[in-house]
Amino acid sequence: MKSLQKVYSIALCCILFACTNHPAGNNASSSKTKVDIVSNNVHIAYTDSGTGDTTLLFVHGWIINKGYWSNQIDHFNKKYRVVAIDLPGFGQSGKNRKVWTTKAYGEDIKAVIDQLHLKNVILIGHSMSGDIVLQGAIDAGNNVIGLVGVDNFKGPGVPQTGDTVKAKKEYDEAVTAMKKDFVAFATSYFNQDLFYKTTADSIRKRILADVKRADPAIAIATITQDNFDEAAKLIEANKKLYMINSDYQPTDTSGLVRKKIPYKLLTIHATGHFPMIEKPNEFNTALENVIADLRQR
Repeated sequence: MKSLQKVYSIALCCILFACTNHPAGNNASSSKTKVDIVSNNVHIAYTDSGTGDTTLLFVHGWIINKGYWSNQIDHFNKKYRVVAIDLPGFGQSGKNRKVWTTKAYGEDIKAVIDQLHLKNVILIGHSMSGDIVLQGAIDAGNNVIGLVGVDNFKGPGVPQTGDTVKAKKEYDEAVTAMKKDFVAFATSYFNQDLFYKTTADSIRKRILADVKRADPAIAIATITQDNFDEAAKLIEANKKLYMINSDYQPTDTSGLVRKKIPYKLLTIHATGHFPMIEKPNEFNTALENVIADLRQR
């Protein structure tokens, strides 16, 4: 059941750190945080550095913030314009709205692109933000030239099997548990399902600290407010899907093949849900390969 996957694998949902041990909430890279973008009356915090004819727009996953992309920002802003945002409800962005759906977040992505006059945009979304950048790519149209998911899109278009009644019950129980004690639920989930045996203690501590800082109501709403058909949206976007995924959980591409959705999968071995922070150099090389492939196209 799709909604159950949102809670338990958040393979459309989740997180990150960079090479250095920045305290939680630090700005991404050395560029100064700005808050002059407004989407649906909510201010969006962002950093904007580097120049070039191509823009890399980084969007963080569930609970965390733009500071987790610092290694990528420092690496890529020497050649490209690089923007990283705090999604509304997280980091330094505003929280003053009630709607936290993928559709609403897609509108936020378009607002960032429009208000910063970004061109030739490559959207990079981790975990939950895979769906968000996909919707943003649809909304922003020709301004987006590339779509990159980071440890998400683990099985778009793959038929769901099993006992749907049981799955619905488990999903409802998970939501109830989150509402009762969000920190305990999320901490247990990350420890059991998202960290790998090689995940550094510094990364674990950083992420779990952000769990404690999260607004539970917003965090829960972002993964329960809507259903999102990834395969249908990928067809609508009409763009090649690039995935930079960890292999601690497998990626099933059979649905992409069956629905004739073009894709390229680049795998980071032996990391958890956070390849960009667990193996930043390898991740950056993979993203360079994506950019090179896009330029050829």
